[in-house]
Order: sequence, then structure tokens, then C-alpha cells
Amino acid sequence: MFTNAQRQVERTGRGGTPRDQYLQDLVTQFQDSTDEESKERIVANLSNFAYDPYNYAFMRQLNILELFLDCITESNERLVEFGVGGICNSCVDPANASVITQCGGIPLVVQCLSSPVRNTVIYALGALYYLCNPSTKKEILKPDVLRMIRDYSAAGAVNSSFSNLATAFLDKHVNSRLQFGTADGKGF
Repeated sequence: MFTNAQRQVERTGRGGTPRDQYLQDLVTQFQDSTDEESKERIVANLSNFAYDPYNYAFMRQLNILELFLDCITESNERLVEFGVGGICNSCVDPANASVITQCGGIPLVVQCLSSPVRNTVIYALGALYYLCNPSTKKEILKPDVLRMIRDYSAAGAVNSSFSNLATAFLDKHVNSRLQFGTADGKGF
């Protein structure tokens, strides 16, 4: 459920921890932890906060988007899954998408398309849907990436989630350009 400042005050109460402090505590716990399961739990928790616009500014201030990107580079598949999940949940916001792009996130998200973990692929497809725009399309709409996305689109009988997300991506970022010329309306 989305929140706002008034609702957050009501939920937190007088003695509660403000949201920015709570998120900072989670980041500190992650950084101090040496236990993989604890790190997984913390990143999953942070990823759940990433869908709510109320948290977006805090996430940028606390470098949580960068933490998600760091998780994608780990060998632990659960950290990768939760990291790209956090990216997917937060990149609908243009300011978050800009941070993700500026920090080299697009190749990391693209690499998740090859994951053996179903949710990781779903989150990667969702993230690329929102990250693709006129300034990033050359980096995202490469032949090898489009080939993978087309393969997922064609996999309807095997996995409808992959197929639906991939088809939505293609319809928005590829097929509409082919039908109507380029996004700027000037044709090819």
C-alpha cells in the first residue's frame, strides 16, 4: 500500500522510527552482516520498500539503488533476485531510473535476463520496460537483448509471465516504432 507523510506519522506513532532512519538501519545491518541469509532477508525487505513512491527520495539519499545494483553482481542468486527486484520496483520513477542508468545498471539488468531464477528474469524484463527511453534505447535495444526478449515473448505456452512481459516490452519499445516510424514521429 502506498503511503504519505501523514499516514506514516499515524502508523509510526510518537515513539516509532521515522522511515528514513528505518531504511538507514537496514542498510547498516546489510553492510555489517557477514551472514548470507541475513543479507538476503535485508535486501528482500529493502526491495519491498522500493515500490512505494514515499520511499523514493530516501532510497536515493541512502544509496539503496546502488546497493541493489551491487547485489546484482553477487554470485548469490537470491541477492541477485532481490537486487533486481528492488530495481524493478523503483525504476518506474524517472529520478530513480536516472540513478540506475548513471550507475551502469542497464548491463547488469540485461545480464539478469539469462538467470536460471524465474523471478530474476521477470524482474529484469519489468525493469527494462521502464528503463528503456530515448536516451537508453541504444544500450537496451541491441540485437542480442532483443533476441532474448523475443524468445521470452514466444514462450507463452511454457511461461505466460515471461511471454506477457516480453510482449509488452516489444509492443511499447520495438513494434510501435516499426508500425509508426520512430518515437519522434519523423519516421525512419
